[in-house]
Amino acid sequence: MDASFPQALAWVHLSEGGNSDDPDDPGGRTSRGITQREYNAYLTVMGFTPNTDVWNASQSQINDIYRKSYWLPYCPALMFGLDYSFFDEAVNTGPHEAALILQRALNVTADGHIGIVTMAAAKTADISATIDAFAHQRVAVYKQIEAARPTSVKYDKGWMARVESCRINSQTLYATRGQQ
Repeated sequence: MDASFPQALAWVHLSEGGNSDDPDDPGGRTSRGITQREYNAYLTVMGFTPNTDVWNASQSQINDIYRKSYWLPYCPALMFGLDYSFFDEAVNTGPHEAALILQRALNVTADGHIGIVTMAAAKTADISATIDAFAHQRVAVYKQIEAARPTSVKYDKGWMARVESCRINSQTLYATRGQQ
């Protein structure tokens, strides 16, 4: 549901915060959740020389990256609430991981390809239950990341709070807009 993008974007901005250059974060230097590498690629695609620090990116550029790289193409086809869950996870761990989590939550083969099988399952799913299952799958992924990269344990409290906040917001979106 494309209509929920403005609200979903506002929530992602709250989750992502401002500027960061944490040496333990594999994303490296970021601004509002967008990495320097990603910002450089965006500038190249838009026809500009990528010589600007991501910390100086305009808010409209950041929003455009979120829309093009994480919201599209799948979120507009998902039900209210599930669209935000997918979007938030795509921003946090990437669209491929978000696709795998969605597929596991829908109990379809988790191959990372969102095609007609995944979309058909999403169309016929109990959305409220799928939102909860999506949150559960997110937690499992973060625990795997922590096991593989012990320095990530310092992010656990924030990740778990983000998952729960996203789950609650997703359920609210679905309850207020998804059943209209």
